Amino acid sequence: MEQENINALDEIHKGACMGVDAINLVLEKVESKDLKKCLEKDLQDYKTIATQIEKIYPEYDSGEPHKTSALNKIMTWTSVEAKTMNDKSDAKIAELLVQGVNMGIIEGKKILNNKNLNQEVEDIVNKYVNMQEKSLEALKEYL
Repeated sequence: MEQENINALDEIHKGACMGVDAINLVLEKVESKDLKKCLEKDLQDYKTIATQIEKIYPEYDSGEPHKTSALNKIMTWTSVEAKTMNDKSDAKIAELLVQGVNMGIIEGKKILNNKNLNQEVEDIVNKYVNMQEKSLEALKEYL
């Protein structure tokens, strides 16, 4: 069970870091004040989840929670730049973010469905999934 908790925290932390990275990449491209406000809220939510994980992680492991690798950051940046080269509309940006959010929801649900987690870790994973689901619904308004 202990390793499952560590793995769950690592995966959710990576997902939260990826969310922060992705939003930071697209925020300057966003034209709509409403979408920008939505993304800034999501950015804060991702940071809050990452901070929560960083606070409790030492209870489970002596290392640090996994973060987004440099390669993944480069790949994300390249993908965002390529996909928004000809279309920087809010709809395009929302579409890109919806794809990432869907991956986060899937990963979070897999963790919840296939792991035996202690309550503290399960609560964080649930919070992450719920935040992603709310973000998905908000982003759909811009498609």
